[in-house]
Amino acid sequence: MNNNHFGFLIVDKPEGITSHDCVNVIRKIFNTRRVGHGGTLDPAVTGVLPIAVGSATRLFKYLPSGKTYQAIIQLGKQTFTDDIHGEVILEKEWPQIKDIFLEKLLENFRGNIQQKPPLISSVHYKGERAYKKARKGENFELPERNVSIHKLQLLNWDQTSGQISLNIHCSTGTYIRSLARDLGEMLECGGCLLRLRRTESQGFHEKQSILLPKVNKDLPTVPKLINPINALNHLKKMELLTKEIIQSWRMGQEINICTGSSTLLSESMTPQSDLLKPIAVVNSNNELEGIGSWTKENSIKPKVVFNAIS
Repeated sequence: MNNNHFGFLIVDKPEGITSHDCVNVIRKIFNTRRVGHGGTLDPAVTGVLPIAVGSATRLFKYLPSGKTYQAIIQLGKQTFTDDIHGEVILEKEWPQIKDIFLEKLLENFRGNIQQKPPLISSVHYKGERAYKKARKGENFELPERNVSIHKLQLLNWDQTSGQISLNIHCSTGTYIRSLARDLGEMLECGGCLLRLRRTESQGFHEKQSILLPKVNKDLPTVPKLINPINALNHLKKMELLTKEIIQSWRMGQEINICTGSSTLLSESMTPQSDLLKPIAVVNSNNELEGIGSWTKENSIKPKVVFNAIS
C-alpha cells in the first residue's frame, strides 16, 4: 500500500474556515477525493482536526474517543447561539465570585451529566438538523442527553472582564457552548463561549499538528502522513506470519489462531475477554492489514481489510 496516500494528517485548523474547507485543501494537495475528517470544528474554533487520507478514512471509528479543549467563557451575556458571535438575548452584570466558589460550581459539571445541546447545532430533531429549524424561526426544545466531562480544570478567573478560562477533557457529543450557557444560568447573569481551541482529539495531540498547507500547483509540497498503525496503539494486535495467511486475510477469510500461521502480540487477549473488541491485524513488517474481531471459535473475523483480493 502506498503510504503517501494512506495515513493521518493532523491539521491545526485556523479560525474562520470550516472543517470541510480543510478537507478540500488536502484533497488538492494529495490529488485524491478520498479524504475525510474526524470531529467537526465550528468555523470560529481552532485546533486539532484529524484528517484521514486514502483508505485510512475507514479507521475513524476505531480511534480513541474523547477530546480536550481550552475554553474561555464570557459571563454577562447570553446569546441565541450560546457563543459570542450570536444575537444577544440577555445582558447582565456578573456577580462577585471567588475562585473557591467557582470551583464548587464547576463540580456540577464533572462526571456523567445531562446536557442540552445548543439550538444552533447539527443534532437531528424530528428528521432535520436543529440549526436549520432554529434559523427558520421554529420553536422547539432539544432533549437533554448523557455526556461525560472527565476533567474540568479552572485555569483562570478574571473578575474584571468576567472571563473564565478552563481546560476540559470530555466525551464525544459534549458541547462546550452548552457548558458556557449552563454555567451562566447558574450564576444568574448569562454566559456564552468566547473562545475555544481543541488541543486533543481521537488520540492525536496538538504537538502532532501542522498548519494547514497551502496549495501550490507549481511546487507541490506533500506533507508526511502519520502511519495508521501508530494511531491504533490502544488496540490489541495480531500478526499474520506467512504470505499464504495474508492472502487468506485479504480475501476476507477468518484466521484461526491455532494453526501457527498467526500470533497474538497481546498476551492477555482471549476470546472470552475481548469478544467483539477490535483488533489491529498486521504483517511481519508491522504494516496494518486491517481490523478484526474474535469469533467464539478462536478465530479472528475481518471487519476492515486493506489490499483486498476479490
